[in-house]
Amino acid sequence: MWRSLLEPLGFFALPFVLYAVYLALCQRYPFTLRAWSRLTVSVLTLVGLGIAVLGVFSFGLFAPRPLGAYIPAHIENGQVVPGRFE
Repeated sequence: MWRSLLEPLGFFALPFVLYAVYLALCQRYPFTLRAWSRLTVSVLTLVGLGIAVLGVFSFGLFAPRPLGAYIPAHIENGQVVPGRFE
């Protein structure tokens, strides 16, 4: 559950982190209000949303999918047999 929330959040935060690193490499203090104008934050938000959407779609498209029929969990001889693909 946490993975499905943290991966898109990480993709969204990536442009903000890269911009802060860029400011630090340019020897500017990245935590001033002047460095984060409305235009900058708007562009970073749109880029972050785009990266997050592309990341979620790419994980959905390229995720490994088992082939075969799913056999749900059931009880055999008094023991629980976990679900599996066959």
